[in-house]
Amino acid sequence: MNFYVGRFNVYLILMLMLAMAGTGCALFDKKKAQPVGAVRVHIESPENAGSDSQTVSVLRGDPVLVVIAKEAVLTESSLLKAALVTSPGGFYVQLQFDSTGALTLEQFSAAYGGKHFVIFGQWGDKLKDGRWLAAPIIQGRNATGRLAFTPDMTRAEAQQWVDGLNHTAKKLQTGK
Repeated sequence: MNFYVGRFNVYLILMLMLAMAGTGCALFDKKKAQPVGAVRVHIESPENAGSDSQTVSVLRGDPVLVVIAKEAVLTESSLLKAALVTSPGGFYVQLQFDSTGALTLEQFSAAYGGKHFVIFGQWGDKLKDGRWLAAPIIQGRNATGRLAFTPDMTRAEAQQWVDGLNHTAKKLQTGK
């Protein structure tokens, strides 16, 4: 009885490759990178706040320097969803926070009326893009849990950021 080991190994390898290709083996799957996004909402602070503050430049076209508290008051960890809303003059972004974020937003907006929320955003693959996006004036107490502002970014960047924020918020809500 003649037994050809070389021929047997070739057949075995071919059968394994066909089985993996037919069942959609995960080794050959190339998953599309999921969008990611981050947001940091800071509060304007007095210029003499010392080491707890920093000066940032907001807006690219006509930069404005704002002194902010280094510690963010709101992040994507308390974000429920983000939306890109079309308005007559263009678009704006609306962030909807959970109950903890809504309470934080209410407390800071009530205490710091007339000051600014200063918003930093990151988006793209592995959060490579990011900058200071807006500094809306706090009009008064905000008990809605929603923060709306016009960011200093293109509509395409805003859509990418909102998609990333929603994906990140969903992952944080499900605990993955």
